[in-house]
Amino acid sequence: MKKIAYTLGILAIGFFAYAQVTGYSVGDTATDFSLKGTDDKMHSLSEFNDAKGYIVIFTCNHCPYSVAYEDRIIKLQEEYGPQGYPVIAINPNDPEVNEEDGFEEMKVRAKEKGFNFLYLFDEGQTIYPQYGATRTPHVFLLDKERKVKYIGAIDDNVSKPEEVKEHYLANAIKALQEGEDPSPSKTKAIGCSIKTKK
Repeated sequence: MKKIAYTLGILAIGFFAYAQVTGYSVGDTATDFSLKGTDDKMHSLSEFNDAKGYIVIFTCNHCPYSVAYEDRIIKLQEEYGPQGYPVIAINPNDPEVNEEDGFEEMKVRAKEKGFNFLYLFDEGQTIYPQYGATRTPHVFLLDKERKVKYIGAIDDNVSKPEEVKEHYLANAIKALQEGEDPSPSKTKAIGCSIKTKK
């Protein structure tokens, strides 16, 4: 009996670890969070009372892929924020691994670039594993009920926005607006690995 209990315990631990690594799948419901933003205030998804959905983007200061997408993320907020789909950017990196991603450096970057969206710090790195983010940038599009509808890249061309052929995120948002499920609902996120202490 003890042997069975021990085996079940090991399996439960393994399953929990697997769930932590894999994060959300399309169709899962995301939990809310409370994270500090570059405005020194705490923010959560629930503060957007009139939201029709949420554009959650894990990004950071230093990654060249994230930097390449900054202007496009600003435009996403300009276009879709007023339509009820706010951009919520979250920096998942540990500043002890890369000091450019520290909270004070986030505030500097947000001011320099004129970020028009929330830029939050995942202090303690508790939120990105729940989502299953692995790259910066990595997008999770949620509907009004916080169900995950799309996971992946913003579009198909990091370095040349004028040559983008597939606007994955924009197309996914439009699908939600039309009451449809995005297709594709998942693409490969291209970017830097999330920085965490080994």
